[in-house]
Amino acid sequence: MGKRSVYDAEPIPESARAVIDEMMETGDLFRYTASLNDPSPVTLLEKEFAAFMGVKYALAVNSCSSAIYLSLKAVGVMPGDQVLIPAWTFAAVPSAVVHAGALPILVEVGANLRIDMDDFESKLTDSTKAVIISHMRGHTSDMDAIKTLCDFYDVPLIEDAAHSLGTLWNGQKVGTMGTVGCFSFQSYKMVNGGEGGILLTNDPDVYAKSVIMSGAYEHNWAKHMTDDVPFEKYQNMFPLFNLRMSNLSAAVIHPQIAEVDGRVAKGLKNYEYVEAKLNNSPFIEVPKADAREVRAPDSLQFNLIGFDDAEAFDVMEISRQRGNMISIFGMQGDNARVFWNWKFIGNVPELPMTRAMLKRACDIRLPIGLSVEELDQTVDFILTCVADAKNTSDVKLCG
Repeated sequence: MGKRSVYDAEPIPESARAVIDEMMETGDLFRYTASLNDPSPVTLLEKEFAAFMGVKYALAVNSCSSAIYLSLKAVGVMPGDQVLIPAWTFAAVPSAVVHAGALPILVEVGANLRIDMDDFESKLTDSTKAVIISHMRGHTSDMDAIKTLCDFYDVPLIEDAAHSLGTLWNGQKVGTMGTVGCFSFQSYKMVNGGEGGILLTNDPDVYAKSVIMSGAYEHNWAKHMTDDVPFEKYQNMFPLFNLRMSNLSAAVIHPQIAEVDGRVAKGLKNYEYVEAKLNNSPFIEVPKADAREVRAPDSLQFNLIGFDDAEAFDVMEISRQRGNMISIFGMQGDNARVFWNWKFIGNVPELPMTRAMLKRACDIRLPIGLSVEELDQTVDFILTCVADAKNTSDVKLCG
């Protein structure tokens, strides 16, 4: 498969070392030890990320899951409320809804890995109090139609853009189209912080509530250095959940922001190279990008064509035995991205469209740092495993 493992994360820039070394000497890891006139590394990260994304406010927290949870609380979701979410997302999304005391309403996702708009429109009602759109694995659903419907029903739109840093929709950055956008800095994302997340919004009330609930006790919200935000209005009005990011995480993440555009360009080039080769196979379909979307991929998904369950399972087993398992979401018993594994939501609905997609949708990481030689090896590996599972040699490998 090549020298670089598909499980390798993006490297940490050397420029982070000096800041980290100083923190190790001083032990100054808590964001709120900073003075009012001396921004902490977390505050500096928030300022730069907000500017990079073109929004007013950013709040760094300990995970994207926390950002989603805070978003739900800040837009006014109450216990018992209905929240629409895609039926294909990571378990952290329905978990955030459950933590907020709300009821997740699952929406079908099609073979193109995007929300089915007919099902979405049928389930968006006056009872819906928020919508979470997960741009799962970087695949963007029809944000024009979704935003129009959310605006019509006056429903807050929360973007789970954990996999979409750098993606554009009609030229606008994904994660900036809704009321709130949430991003991940977990190691297998475009920016590698080990863990961490960030919340973006242009709404000063949503931002104020989120900052306070994230753990800005007493008047520590002043250290976020933001103007025209009604923090005092919400002082002591919300519980503290203490979901803060540490200075150490911010020091690791901060220097990577300048590298995002370059990583996005390299990731897209790699993706399109592999996509073109895989789509020559009669057994593989890589879902096409929407014409309104410019992707920022760091993983690859493709559908198996003409496979039964046994053959699909063999793809996973053959690839696992050869050292780099090709996951099929719905063929793994404990995959956290499979809706029927979300027992904690209560009555799990039957969603035939999503179930069929998950039974044939394959998933493999495509690290940005792979060379052309390694990309060819990856393509050959995939095609060979698929061919052997289908018990045929009628698949053209890379020359």
